[in-house]
Amino acid sequence: MNTPANPTPAASPANVPVDVAPGRLVFGWLLVGIPLVYGIVTTLSRVGQLFQ
Repeated sequence: MNTPANPTPAASPANVPVDVAPGRLVFGWLLVGIPLVYGIVTTLSRVGQLFQ
């Protein structure tokens, strides 16, 4: 049997190349972040109104 002593997986997260343009990354975070922040703010304001 010819197996190496320390086999490494071919597609582990540590050695997968990342090829995402910074502009696309910022755009993606804006698409996710703006509704997320809106939801958090509205939820916290409704919770705050419950205790008044």
